[in-house]
Amino acid sequence: MALSKCPNSTIFQKSLSVNDFYFGTAGWNYPMGHISFVGKLDGETLKGGAPALTPGWTLDLMAKHSLDFWLTSEDLPDPNNRVTLDAEGGIVLSYKPNNEEGHKRLIAKLKELMQQQTKCDVHGHDCHEGLFARNLFVGQKIPLAGVAHQVGTIRFGSDPKSSALDENCKAHELENLYVVDGSFFVSSGAVNPALTIMANALRVGDHLIERLR
Repeated sequence: MALSKCPNSTIFQKSLSVNDFYFGTAGWNYPMGHISFVGKLDGETLKGGAPALTPGWTLDLMAKHSLDFWLTSEDLPDPNNRVTLDAEGGIVLSYKPNNEEGHKRLIAKLKELMQQQTKCDVHGHDCHEGLFARNLFVGQKIPLAGVAHQVGTIRFGSDPKSSALDENCKAHELENLYVVDGSFFVSSGAVNPALTIMANALRVGDHLIERLR
């Protein structure tokens, strides 16, 4: 979330996304991720991530001066990041973040771009000179409990030793079992996987048509 001295009067913030730095940038040739706007935040929304004693009026004021972003970077495949069962059959999530340097660079790049905006869209001139910084940035990571777009766990590949499905999403050891949901992913990427899941399901469907002829 970027905070400016000038208010942001937008109620329904446009949905825009930037993938210019998805695969890296000058001086960093590795994936960084995806930048997008989120719907306009308000004080009540900010309360969920703020310290318990934060006054409500502070959050309302911040929201009125904010431009709100969602940054997503990819966790690289790691066999230790997995879902297992405990002795009683309960679900155990094992997760350790990686590729954090790429995410830090993505945040830094967004800050750099925002700081290049010196002309105020409200007043038509630079309103940020003076005692206080021109803009401030605050943010937080979404915890594991906030996970969405789950993929993986039944990865596909050419080698039965490292994958459960073949390239057509058929189980290596069974002739009549295909998996066409998000489980086949070997890595999540940093964007919504829905269209990829749909496209792959259509691809597997074409394969099945040919096989059953």
